[in-house]
Amino acid sequence: MTKSANLLRNAVLTVVGAAALSTFASSASFAFSAEAQQMCTGDAFRLCSSEIPNIPAITACMIKNRSSLSSGCRTVLDKEVSRRGGKVAEAGAAD
Repeated sequence: MTKSANLLRNAVLTVVGAAALSTFASSASFAFSAEAQQMCTGDAFRLCSSEIPNIPAITACMIKNRSSLSSGCRTVLDKEVSRRGGKVAEAGAAD
């Protein structure tokens, strides 16, 4: 792949990631902070891309794959979950 094609691909993935996490953040069931979006975008695509745009499924996937998250994302995710008293998704979304 040429350098310009790689740049375009990366730009598209970034925009799609931002859009997906923006949708994810606007969910009433689990709204990630801007910090969580920044720290977890790569992990969401790497581990849970098949769940996009199903917000509860992405949330459940991120929790399920907690041990595979980057350390920054895991720290922020843990903080977000504890701030909500452990409630991260609507009923039926978690395994």
